[in-house]
Amino acid sequence: MKDRGLEGRVAVLTGGGGILCASIALGLAQAGLRVVLLDLDEGKARAALRAVEAAGGDGLALAGSVLDRGDLEHAAETVLERFGRLDVLINGAGGNHPRATTSDEQSFFDLPEDAIRFVFDLNAFGTILSCQVFGRVMAQAGEGVILNIASMNAIRPLTRIPAYSAAKAAVANFTQWLAVHLSQTVSPGIRVNAIAPGFFLTEQNRFLLETAEGDTTPRGAQILAHTPMGRFGEPRDLWGTVLWLVSPASAFVHGIVVPIDGGFSAYSGV
Repeated sequence: MKDRGLEGRVAVLTGGGGILCASIALGLAQAGLRVVLLDLDEGKARAALRAVEAAGGDGLALAGSVLDRGDLEHAAETVLERFGRLDVLINGAGGNHPRATTSDEQSFFDLPEDAIRFVFDLNAFGTILSCQVFGRVMAQAGEGVILNIASMNAIRPLTRIPAYSAAKAAVANFTQWLAVHLSQTVSPGIRVNAIAPGFFLTEQNRFLLETAEGDTTPRGAQILAHTPMGRFGEPRDLWGTVLWLVSPASAFVHGIVVPIDGGFSAYSGV
């Protein structure tokens, strides 16, 4: 269903070929936005765009790395050439790395430096660099919406994934910093917020939550036991909050991180 406050606007989604962002793109398109899916894997971006187009939406699929300023600048130029505007940036590129995860076989003290750096670069630096490049376009227009994707790990650090938890905490902190900075030095017409998804099955975390046979792992079972709603999130569970945060309905909402976690962050375990 199209939203009069969003129809015709243009949203760029980094990591647009991923499970969560591809779903968010579909929700945005159904609300009337044109979506630009930027992903390191152009094949995934194109697949996500085909789903958008099949639902009657319009958009663009681009290949590019959030760690390459040149790629991002080229993407921004392409968006302006194609659509003439850029209204929304959703920083969805991110993920963990198996070698940055502790286990019985790999202690914290032995986590490889390159794996830790990979996680910090992809999640934190990639978000900052994207905000610099696409945010500059919004600064020139004096308005826009930036939505970062943090994680429940940013609010309640989880065992086994120190790099990912710390990197997402950096994203949450940066979200608040950027909100204040842009309002005070650039334009109060640019809003910055973040969502903190709880436990959604994705390519990055499936090995932690499900066995190869599709059964719930002990870690997955522990998570479900501490999630009052008793299930993992589904990608569509993000739609409502995302649409609210990028729309005029949240015009005075700025610098917050919204949990979407089935109650996980509210449950003390007793």
